[in-house]
Amino acid sequence: MDPSTALRVWDHPGELRTADEGLINRTWLVTGAGGQGLDAVLQWVNPIFSARIHDDIEAVTAWIAAAGLSTPRLRRTAAGALCVPDPQGGTWRLLSYLPGRTLHAVSGPAMAHSAGALVGCFHAALADFPGPFQAPPRKVHDTPARMADLQAAMEQADGHALDLPGRDLGRQVLQAWASWEGELDLPERPAHGDLKISNLRFAAEEERATALLDLDTLGPLPLAVELGDAWRSWCNPAGESDPDGARFDLAVFEASARGWLSTGPRLSAEERASLVPGIERICLELAARFGADALKNTYFSEDRARWPQAGAHNLLRAQGQLALARAARAARRPCQEIIDAA
Repeated sequence: MDPSTALRVWDHPGELRTADEGLINRTWLVTGAGGQGLDAVLQWVNPIFSARIHDDIEAVTAWIAAAGLSTPRLRRTAAGALCVPDPQGGTWRLLSYLPGRTLHAVSGPAMAHSAGALVGCFHAALADFPGPFQAPPRKVHDTPARMADLQAAMEQADGHALDLPGRDLGRQVLQAWASWEGELDLPERPAHGDLKISNLRFAAEEERATALLDLDTLGPLPLAVELGDAWRSWCNPAGESDPDGARFDLAVFEASARGWLSTGPRLSAEERASLVPGIERICLELAARFGADALKNTYFSEDRARWPQAGAHNLLRAQGQLALARAARAARRPCQEIIDAA
């Protein structure tokens, strides 16, 4: 099904415009009647996501909207459906359009504080969300399982062009994980599941976070995983493809942590103690995932224009996440002092 055919299911009179291509889903902007202004967002949703995620999106967005938070809402078809199956796989959905900007890097502490405060409001609003979630859990953040995947990929790497550097990187990741200090058995809360900065919407002319986008990963998670993944993304100005430049920006962490703690739900002592170790954990987890895929070439897309050899980009990404994990470990004490003082 092409996007024009999909849009007709909603009987929407607008016109389609291409949007930034996502890594997993595909997105088009939809104008209002007569091509005036932007009114909606049409998305093809990858079949890795159960169609039942739309029941969760509808329930969560209704809940947080009632709490006063801005959020995109699903538009129902004339038949009342939240999504439409694509005969070739995946599903189509139509969402309300939120004005503003999508940003791909944290510019500094002011932006980080706003992002943290918005995420805290989101978690606070969902603190008494009744649930349960309908979509089956994807369990991406089973860190011991990701380490086992890496070990298996290393054992099966004979003959791969990157077997030697891939195995060397894998050994370093596994050694770092073996020395990680933290708890895995933690209480879960309703969570977004993918808080990279590009999944937040910002005001058009200021770095003020206004809403969370891309809710396909909704589900129960420990806050250490949810925020660990956010801080992994937000606090590394070098991004995922520059291992030499990878560093942990303590000022961005402090601003975002203070923002989150100023609006977020009340934490148990166990949760508060788990937040900082969660950063290193998620860095190592992603290093393991990139490292395994450098040897298997089955999951993550790569920039073959810059790195033509299969697996080379993912190996570089794994090196970057390992470097970031080491930087997060070195910053663990001042990070914990920030959490304790806030």
